[in-house]
Amino acid sequence: MPKTLNPQWREQFDLHLYEERGGIIDITVWDKDAGKKDDFIGRCQVDLSTLSKEQTHKLQLPLEEGEGYLVLLVTLTASATVSISDLSINALEDPKEQEELLKRYSLVRMFHNIKDVGFLQVKVIRAEGLMAADVTGKSDPFCVVELSNDRLLTHTVYKNLNPEWNKIFTFNIKDIHSVLEVSVYDEDRDRSADFLGKVAIPLLSIQNGEQKAYVLKNKQLTGPTKGVIYLEIDVIFNAVKASLRTLMPKEQKYIEEENRISKQLLLRNFMRTKRCVMVLINAVYYINSCFDWDSPPRSLAAFLLFLFVTWNFEFYMIPLVLLLLLVWNYFLIISGKDNRQHDTVVEDMLEDEEEEDDRDDKDSEKKGFMNKLYAIQEVCVSVQNILDEVASFGERIKNTFNWTVPFLSWLGIVALSVFTVILYFIPLRYIVLVWGINKFTKKLRSPYAIDNNELLDFLSRVPSDVQAVQYQELKQDSTHSPSKRKKNNPG
Repeated sequence: MPKTLNPQWREQFDLHLYEERGGIIDITVWDKDAGKKDDFIGRCQVDLSTLSKEQTHKLQLPLEEGEGYLVLLVTLTASATVSISDLSINALEDPKEQEELLKRYSLVRMFHNIKDVGFLQVKVIRAEGLMAADVTGKSDPFCVVELSNDRLLTHTVYKNLNPEWNKIFTFNIKDIHSVLEVSVYDEDRDRSADFLGKVAIPLLSIQNGEQKAYVLKNKQLTGPTKGVIYLEIDVIFNAVKASLRTLMPKEQKYIEEENRISKQLLLRNFMRTKRCVMVLINAVYYINSCFDWDSPPRSLAAFLLFLFVTWNFEFYMIPLVLLLLLVWNYFLIISGKDNRQHDTVVEDMLEDEEEEDDRDDKDSEKKGFMNKLYAIQEVCVSVQNILDEVASFGERIKNTFNWTVPFLSWLGIVALSVFTVILYFIPLRYIVLVWGINKFTKKLRSPYAIDNNELLDFLSRVPSDVQAVQYQELKQDSTHSPSKRKKNNPG
């Protein structure tokens, strides 16, 4: 790693621990100096006996006999749990287990343990046609299954491009809008594992009980790579708990790719922001054209509408108009009159970005000039991220009304209907009074409560255009036809 005082390794270790030292791990940090003796930086200990199982813990440990902290993610998985098992152990095929799960997430228990939204079972069956990562023309593939901050691994199948894992993974769902990520790596004992491909599957897009072949994508999830993976996924969740969780802050992932400067990424975010701004500019131009009477019939209709709305305006009409817009788009979609094609501009720019990233990697390996431009890079990354946030905000609003995620659009219809009824029957001053009392007394009632904005939390679950492209399933070749089998839908 280049010289830095804040290194980020992002490595993963699978340790098999016994009770010899009471579950204590010693970690030592060294400064590796080529040709000289390594310099000691500090050490720390992790006491696993204080950590709960089947949960990822983020630990910040001070280095003894040195300065600084070591940040770790530790997950304890007992061998006797059902989080990983062979295909012979299937919770949903046992009638008693299935009945217990359906009862656990039924509407009757909608207010019992709000954080337990649902249950996810993933069968990692096999993969076919993987990329050859070794000089022998083979690979040593293993699979990593991630849901938010929970990560589980399969065993490694050595010297095989068509591995069969036949493993079942189970997760407790905390947010139904989470995305299941399944990645395939090639094990390398001498260095970090080589990436072979991955897929990202939103939980709300899963069809229960169907064995399906997913075409593996590259790291950016923008295009295909070699191979397909066969999965069978089942989701059971409580719709009321999922709706309430939507209005709460989104869980932050502990491990994320570090942002870096990219000319194509900066251009893409700028174009996305420009498109959102142009929608507002075109709306202003349209309104001004009505004032200028460029089209007399249109201006006359707009004038009459203005008089009618202004004379009869009530505050409940604001959510009512948004509600009618959602319903109108819904009927356009189901009637087939909405022939909007998926925006290919973002897809093309993502592909260009991938090519640019490959060129940047090669250039950085040869020259390494970016190490001398940290200050400029941080500024550019900040601008790049700000443009991404602005563009994503506008795209999420658009995708809410476009029914990109039907669950969220239906939730929006319910919320807007409730707001319309409340504003129609209750005077505005009473609503403002209740809002102000709640804001002023919130810290008194719950001193440790985290302040949040329900509207922003809702929009954070709506995918942007870039995320919609990343989550889109790729068409597979006719040579890979998965065997599909249907069973009783436990959802």
